[in-house]
Amino acid sequence: MIEKDRKYIWHPFTQQKNMADPIAIIRGEGTLLIDADNNTYIDAISSWWVNLHGHAHPYIAGKLYQQAMQLEQVIFAGFTHQPAIDLAERLIDILPGNFAKIFYSDNGSTSTEVALKMAVQYWWNQRKNDVDVKKKNKLLALKNAYHGDTFGAMSVSERSVFTMAFHDLLFEVIFIDAPAADNIEATKELIASHSDEIAAFIYEPLVQGAGGIQMYEATMLDELLSIVQQHDIICIADEVMTGFGRTGKLFCSEYMQNKPDIICLSKGLTGGTMALGVTACTEKIYNAYVNDDKLKTFFHGHSFTANPLACTAALASLDLLLKEECLKQIDWLTEQNKLFAETLLTAEFPVRLKNIRTQGTILAFEIAEGKDEYLNNVSTVFTKKALAHGIYLRPLGNTVYIMPPYCITEEEYERVKEVIIAILIEN
Repeated sequence: MIEKDRKYIWHPFTQQKNMADPIAIIRGEGTLLIDADNNTYIDAISSWWVNLHGHAHPYIAGKLYQQAMQLEQVIFAGFTHQPAIDLAERLIDILPGNFAKIFYSDNGSTSTEVALKMAVQYWWNQRKNDVDVKKKNKLLALKNAYHGDTFGAMSVSERSVFTMAFHDLLFEVIFIDAPAADNIEATKELIASHSDEIAAFIYEPLVQGAGGIQMYEATMLDELLSIVQQHDIICIADEVMTGFGRTGKLFCSEYMQNKPDIICLSKGLTGGTMALGVTACTEKIYNAYVNDDKLKTFFHGHSFTANPLACTAALASLDLLLKEECLKQIDWLTEQNKLFAETLLTAEFPVRLKNIRTQGTILAFEIAEGKDEYLNNVSTVFTKKALAHGIYLRPLGNTVYIMPPYCITEEEYERVKEVIIAILIEN
């Protein structure tokens, strides 16, 4: 397997020269990944944050089998099907805010791409027959953001190693610092000075994922959202990572009183089973596209829009997520992370740790060696050592984090802690 992989496959986010051999995973069970030599690894990062309920979950697999024997795919322009309808209805019921419509796409990047286009065209549609409507086509975003790898998503993301080769091709964006007490007034002034041209504000609520699991306060984001909405700027919450319980609540936007106009979902949406993206919007946004003028149509779609299998997986994942057992497990994991953070704060290690932080089921800290950046070699070393101990971790540079599936047992969580501490002592 490894020989053929090296011959035919190009892996993501991986330097190709001197690339280590990938591990051939044969199957998964609960939190465990099992390789060709029957070694097991606790998946402490939920396979890039997607897996909620454990690998090869029999309930999700059973629902997928039933659906595959009935309808696996159908064009979603001019047709519909029950899994898409049921999923849209269930999401509208639980999303925070007054959402009215669900637009389906393929993954996290496309869900944010859809949101950006939806927001910009909202203002274009308003202005098309009313020249007095201001030309609002600029976007506001947070520094250190990451919203995906398509061009629109890259444009509203931090200019970093992820986007460096494409900087000349990305459109202009107004970037602001994540809101804090010492910058909120300056940020308000900046927004006011550009409010006539800003179409939308996109943000990762409370936790900036690929930017290093950086966290900021709910009260400050709430204040910022209030100001942005006062200037009639569309708010887009990118909850691709933070959705479905990751931050301790079903959706991170529940921590704020001010709710978004558009919300983006993916990753945990299907419990990690397969790719699916959702962009939900309010009636206000949707109504801008309901018109006799055909040019006001939202000309966007994907071949696999609302794929019946993906929608079925999402429905099955929601069944599991909303069970009392799972919600209690999220609360337990949240508490365990707080206790682990306290341990890390009080312990002494050969290396210095900084910015130890938690938000719900997510825990993160930096190892103070080298620059705080994605290319820091801490990631490679830490991953290799953790794998040798049967734990899968993939730090973002020198940012070490855990984000396990909700089904992780007390023994497995303790093992993850033990290995992290052992590596820190070893270092």
